[in-house]
Amino acid sequence: MKLKQFKIGGVHPKENKLSSAQATIALPQDATVTIHLGQHLGAPATPIVKKGDAVKVGTKIAEPSGFISANIHSSVSGTVDKIDDVVDASGYKRKAVLIKVDGDEWEENIDRTGDLSKTITLSKEEIIERVKECGIVGLGGATFPTHVKLMVPAGKTAETIVVNAVECEPYLTSDHRVMLEKTHEIMIGCQIVMKATSAPKTIIGIEANKPDAIKLMSSIAKEYSGIEIAPLKVQYPQGGEKQLLNAILGKDVPPGKLPIELGAVVINVGTVAAIYEAVQKNKPLFERVITVTGKDISKPSNFLVRVGTSISSIIEAAGGIPESTGKIINGGPMMGKSLTTPNAAATKGTSGILLMTESDAIRKEEQNCIRCGKCITACAMGLEPHLLSKMARIGKHEELEKEFIMDCIECGSCSYICPSSRPLLDYIRVGKAETGKLIRERNK
Repeated sequence: MKLKQFKIGGVHPKENKLSSAQATIALPQDATVTIHLGQHLGAPATPIVKKGDAVKVGTKIAEPSGFISANIHSSVSGTVDKIDDVVDASGYKRKAVLIKVDGDEWEENIDRTGDLSKTITLSKEEIIERVKECGIVGLGGATFPTHVKLMVPAGKTAETIVVNAVECEPYLTSDHRVMLEKTHEIMIGCQIVMKATSAPKTIIGIEANKPDAIKLMSSIAKEYSGIEIAPLKVQYPQGGEKQLLNAILGKDVPPGKLPIELGAVVINVGTVAAIYEAVQKNKPLFERVITVTGKDISKPSNFLVRVGTSISSIIEAAGGIPESTGKIINGGPMMGKSLTTPNAAATKGTSGILLMTESDAIRKEEQNCIRCGKCITACAMGLEPHLLSKMARIGKHEELEKEFIMDCIECGSCSYICPSSRPLLDYIRVGKAETGKLIRERNK
């Protein structure tokens, strides 16, 4: 079997998929949940509930405050305790709705039966509206509002839906489990997306380190028209949107453009499953699968977690924080970010929680650049990370734009491969933020 791969750069970190064989377990609810209003790309949602209001599982509690924004729903039933600024996973205080849990009563219009619903009755416009109403966002990490992605711009044509089932981040296995446990739902979800975008086919890209998922998905895909599976070489960051399109379609997205320029719409596999639940079951996005893992954690696991659950509760269900823990990471080791507190709440974008050992978490002392060029070789975007990092350090933001810093996907391959332990990505992120400000000011 010939495996597809992207053509430029990449690294091969240890996979450490410690929880891949662990079936998803539904996690018990906390006594109080903290549901942040800014858990999607774009403007935070605006609350439509107040202290003392009774809510059910699936009750809408906040509405979009802009075009790029998303509805937010209660993940529990109970009473709104307060709306307050609460520290989130980034360490900053953000507006959130706190709900005291009382029972587990769901909104009546949510279909809770386990029956598979294959017939798609909604029109393309109704599908997009339902996805919007249910607050579906990208579950691969970017949390981009999905209804916006399904709205193909005028003058463009969606020719291929590319489903990102790569999960190339080390340690994380939530997408892997969704593929094994929600296979038919994913296939129907693909057909829903094809109907919404008028795309005639779907290609699902899966890395070769998930042979059970490739085998099962390939077998089930035969029952559904227009869907095929593309096995991919294990190569980080294979799951990057532009890298995935290069591997599957053999084409490159032009700088500053979106996949629709290639006639493609890219959607994470977990998001596709959520689309099925929204369209066929009228179920809003208020829970997701989260991997809790680490070399010394006693029970690496995959949990079905209600949004707003404390990360400390999720860790406790996996055996608690080992004494050897040096860092708790929200996400994977390559693109994830350290938590300032384990008491932060899980959001729609929480794909995994990694408890990194102290020995792995210690940064080696930064050394001088030895001009080896490894960061250039590893960059999957064909950039010069050493140069971008240096320019960012000294504040040359206008020059950074000319060096295409905004094309950086922040995969961390440059920092990973650097023999001098230089924090290349750290400075590039700062440079991107400042350069982005310049661009936005200019475009006003």
